[in-house]
Amino acid sequence: MQKKIFIAYTGGTIGMGPGESGYQPVPGLLSDQMKNMSALNHPQMPVYEIHEYTPLIDSSNMSPRQWLHIARDIGANYDAYDGFVVLHGTDTMAYTASALPFMLQGLAKPVIVTGAQVPMCEVRNDARENLITALWIAAHCAIPEVCLLFGSRLLRGNRATKTATDAFDAFESPNFPPLARIGADIDIRWDLVLPVPDTAGPIAVTALNESRVAALRLFPGMSPDVLANILAPPIKGLVLETYGTGNAPTDDPRLLAVLSEAVDRGVVVVNCTQCLRGRVRMATYATGTALSRAGVISGMDMTPEAALTKLFYLFSQNLSSEQVRQQVTLNLRGELSAETDYR
Repeated sequence: MQKKIFIAYTGGTIGMGPGESGYQPVPGLLSDQMKNMSALNHPQMPVYEIHEYTPLIDSSNMSPRQWLHIARDIGANYDAYDGFVVLHGTDTMAYTASALPFMLQGLAKPVIVTGAQVPMCEVRNDARENLITALWIAAHCAIPEVCLLFGSRLLRGNRATKTATDAFDAFESPNFPPLARIGADIDIRWDLVLPVPDTAGPIAVTALNESRVAALRLFPGMSPDVLANILAPPIKGLVLETYGTGNAPTDDPRLLAVLSEAVDRGVVVVNCTQCLRGRVRMATYATGTALSRAGVISGMDMTPEAALTKLFYLFSQNLSSEQVRQQVTLNLRGELSAETDYR
C-alpha cells in the first residue's frame, strides 16, 4: 500500500511567487504546482495531504508559538500518517528543526523539515528536488527523528545550522555526520539513527513557553554593561557564544563578576563556541577556566540553535535552575556528543 504523508506547509521561499518588491508568499500556489508535478504520481511516491498555514509564515517571524502549532499539527495527525514533511523558510529552519525534537515526545516516525533557496516557480530551482526527496524519505525510511533535508544531505535536525545564503547545500551538521548522503542513491547511515522509543504509544506534544532566554555573541571590546543588561532580571538562561574552545576576556574583572552574579541568582549560562566545528573545552586555557569558575557551563558541541531551544524546553518543564544546569549537559535528543565518542 502507498504510504501517507502529512505536509505542514508553513511558508518560506519554496512556494513564493514574484511580486512588486520581490518574492512573496502566494496562497495556493505551491499546491497548484504540486498537482502538475508528474513525479508525485509515480507509484513509488506516497499519497500526501498538504495543510497550508493561514497566513503563510515568513520564517523570520517564527517563535515558540509557531513551533507549537507545527508540533500540534503533527501530534493531531500522528496516527493517520506514516511520516511528516514540514515546509519551512530557511532563515530560522535550524531553530525549528532543533526545537521539534524536544517537543515531540515518543516520536517513532520520520519528520523531515525542508524548503528551498529558489522558489518552485523559477525554471532553475532546488524546491522540486528537496520536496520530492523529503516525501520519498518520509515514506520509505523509518527514521524516528526530526531531520533537516537540504540539497545533498539529510541532517539530524538539532545538529544542523545554516551556512550559506545562496548555495543549494545551504545547511551543515558541523559536529555530527549526515544521516544520509543524497545523490543517485540515498545512503542512510542507520548506525547513526536514533533508536525507536522503547514505549510505543501515542505521541505527546510538549509546549515550549516563551521563557526568558537569550543568546549573545562575544566580541572584542564588549562592555560589561552590555552583558549586565542582557543578564538583568527576569532573564533565566543565556547561550554565550565565546571564542575558540570556550574562552572569554579575563582582563576586565567586572565582566566575570557580572557572569558570576547572574549565576548566583540562578541564571543558567551555557557556553557555545563561535567556531563552526569543534567543542567547548573550558579547561584548555585560563580564559576558559575563568568562565567555569564563574559558574558558566559547557555547551559541549551543541549548535547555538540547539542550546537555545534546549533551554526553552528545560525551562518549560518547571525545573529548578540547578536541575536545568544538570540537564543541559545530558544528551536528551542526540543534540550533543559525549567526550568519548566525539568525532
